[in-house]
Amino acid sequence: MKSLGNTRRSFAPWTDPDATPFITFRNVTKTFGDFTAVDNLTLDIYHREFFALLGASGCGKSTLLRMLAGFEKPTSGEIILDGQNIAGIPPYRRPVNMMFQSYALFPHMTVESNIGFGLRQDGMPKSQIAERVAQMLKLVKLEQFAKRKPHQLSGGQRQRVALARSLAKRPKVLLLDEPLGALDKKLREETQFELMDLQQELGLTFVVVTHDQEEAMTMADRIAVMSHGEVIQVATPAEIYEAPNSRFVADFIGDVNILEGKVTASGNGRVELAGADGLTIRAASGEIPANGVSTGFAIRPEKLRVDRAAPADPGVNAVEGEVWDIGYLGDMTVFHIRLANGKVLKASMLNARREVEDPIVYDEKVWVSFDETAGVVLRD
Repeated sequence: MKSLGNTRRSFAPWTDPDATPFITFRNVTKTFGDFTAVDNLTLDIYHREFFALLGASGCGKSTLLRMLAGFEKPTSGEIILDGQNIAGIPPYRRPVNMMFQSYALFPHMTVESNIGFGLRQDGMPKSQIAERVAQMLKLVKLEQFAKRKPHQLSGGQRQRVALARSLAKRPKVLLLDEPLGALDKKLREETQFELMDLQQELGLTFVVVTHDQEEAMTMADRIAVMSHGEVIQVATPAEIYEAPNSRFVADFIGDVNILEGKVTASGNGRVELAGADGLTIRAASGEIPANGVSTGFAIRPEKLRVDRAAPADPGVNAVEGEVWDIGYLGDMTVFHIRLANGKVLKASMLNARREVEDPIVYDEKVWVSFDETAGVVLRD
């Protein structure tokens, strides 16, 4: 069976009907006065999973995380953790720890004192605290910074201290609320892979809240895309990107072109849509809409081909347009191509070579084409 995109690891307990979820939100609702932050939400997360809650500000993702941590109580519904209903259990009694975006380090304490703070609060013997702190310092590669204070560290180092402090108590679940938001782009990308490696090494369950699509796509085993307190789709990063279950998810994740059309024929796992400008879209589709239904067809910019010459069958999955804008991004070039009806398609082409003999330029007439399996017919 072919997979959609690359898979990070073979770990996939959500595909096993006999697997028991480690965390379950069951019909959870959270209201603040007249505002519903989380709306009758049901969601399963599995042991050792790196799970991401992704959505725009105000979608309910942080509220969900805070309910799991115990900082907020559900208005209704249940939250089950490792087989136990955690309603009424205070945050400090739950087997979870939370790492905040601000890191919340104590400025007057050294790195090792910050890491050991929770252990001292729990009354752990000093010798065991010293041993655990040393383990954590080694884990996050900060041994030589043990005696420094937070203001003497870089942003990335402070992030590691906060991570080590969160892990020192060995929680069953680590909750991360926008953990990389304060880092610059390059350091954020490096830290994403470090977090992935650390999570697999420790064998813990990580639940991360983020509005950064690239961050969620890079780190997570699965992503829950949220909107207005509801989960719209839960799937692996590749499935979210290549097979969005709705127009909302297709439009929210990455760049996408959405072409409108009406179903004119279907059969043998394929659908034909009559689109604007006489364009006929022929696409492979798991779900076959009924003839006459108007629907959308989503296709990513990198799936489009841009050529001067017309394809062999210019009436199917191909349309002529004019180059409206060109953006050179180093690794790729982005073309905005205006069609006869005024719609603009976005296409991206990899710059595999440094030199181009005859580059496409502004105002040129070009053909945009794509394969039958390149896009997805949308349900709504």
